[in-house]
Amino acid sequence: MENKYYDNHLGIKGWAIGGKFSIERYLYTLHRITGLGILFYFILHIFVTSTRVLGQEGWEKAMASVSAPLFRLGEFLVYFAFCFHALNGIRLILLELGFLVGKPIEPVYPYKTSVGKQRPVMIILMLIALIFILIGGYDFFLGGSK
Repeated sequence: MENKYYDNHLGIKGWAIGGKFSIERYLYTLHRITGLGILFYFILHIFVTSTRVLGQEGWEKAMASVSAPLFRLGEFLVYFAFCFHALNGIRLILLELGFLVGKPIEPVYPYKTSVGKQRPVMIILMLIALIFILIGGYDFFLGGSK
């Protein structure tokens, strides 16, 4: 059997955007990434708060190390991840429970999909997430008293 090789006409763009993937696939991937980021934050949070057992000096040293501007940006990224992850999770729950799937039909080409039900819910939930992120971003960077 002869091996066939296909040229990559998309280059780096094909690697980065995945070609024929839909927005829902990217949201699912970002959902997993933000979940891991939130998990990392929780582990870091437990580590920092556990320094309280070292006494007042250990606590103040740990708090001073996480008070840098880089950590402030990290706090905003955790907030961003939480907003996205929570609202995209609602979309995924609705999808898994079958509310956004539609009625089963005979698979005749061209296949009908339930994009008509899923896409509007995705757009609404992502707009709500964006509103929360913008409000939180205002508070983090402009409205906060820190």
